[in-house]
Amino acid sequence: MSKLVVDAALGEKLARAEGMLPICDLSGKVLGVFQPFYQPRDSEEAKHLSPFSDDEIEQLRKQRTGRPLSEIWVDLERGAGQ
Repeated sequence: MSKLVVDAALGEKLARAEGMLPICDLSGKVLGVFQPFYQPRDSEEAKHLSPFSDDEIEQLRKQRTGRPLSEIWVDLERGAGQ
């Protein structure tokens, strides 16, 4: 992935963007789309992004399914020799 560094003026404009923003040249041709990087302000705001309720998360934490890592490593080592 390449990186584009913008000057302070453009950086301020992009920082105010709400949602996806088309980036155009002087003729109006769309060069691409800018999507602001979203970071929740605090843990309460982050909770609202989750599709799971607190109760559902707690239930998922209690589930103990799967296999021990040691068994998985053994299977991977066996497969690597094939």
